[in-house]
Amino acid sequence: MTHRVKIIIPIPMGAEGVAARASQLPPRLVLPGFDPEFVSVAKGAALGDSAYDALLMDFSVVEAGLRAQEEGYAAVCIDTVSDSGLDALRSRLDIPVIAPGAAAFHIACMLGKKFTVLTMWDEWFALYEKTLTAYHLWPRVASLRSINTRPDLEELLAGKEEVVFQKLEQAALRAIEKDGADVIVLGSTTMHQSHTYLAEHLPVPVINPGQVAWKLCEMFLTLGLRHSRKAYPAPQAPNDAVYHGFAH
Repeated sequence: MTHRVKIIIPIPMGAEGVAARASQLPPRLVLPGFDPEFVSVAKGAALGDSAYDALLMDFSVVEAGLRAQEEGYAAVCIDTVSDSGLDALRSRLDIPVIAPGAAAFHIACMLGKKFTVLTMWDEWFALYEKTLTAYHLWPRVASLRSINTRPDLEELLAGKEEVVFQKLEQAALRAIEKDGADVIVLGSTTMHQSHTYLAEHLPVPVINPGQVAWKLCEMFLTLGLRHSRKAYPAPQAPNDAVYHGFAH
């Protein structure tokens, strides 16, 4: 039996962009019997840099995930640390729905006492502020730090490694030395290309959120775990057509 998992990219993009996002999960990290399928949303946000774009990400991710259960997927993963659409999809689906922010932040709490979210630019801070508040994790947060570099969500860090990796390293060292961070969480799955470099150059654990979310998804499916229906009650009068009308 193969567990197909729908991994939803929250930004519309072509095949090349999807492949760049999918490269965060090399075959060695996928257990036998599991099949990750990266799928881009049909329409929606551009950069996730504002409340306006954040709402579009929520809406488009939910639309992309609503049919996952009837399409035969065993679970849904959301490919953004903003955890866009997580609660709504959990309320609508009976299969597990996993998101990188919740996964990475809680794993960070298991590896250290204080973690820093290291990200590309300040415009993404609001996304973390929302989820960290919802998860009641501020007592475990050392800081939010960015390198103030506008992200490219399709090409990711390709061609910019030499400059961006060193910027991220320096920002992470400041978080460790000045803020008291003992774990670093990458603030976006689009930063996955920097993980190996940072893990080798920093004196604390560095969490790659997309990979952590994937392994958590494998564990949920292996153990037969899923979200609590008491915590995420199903809608009594669902109207999926509204979401699907947005996409078409």
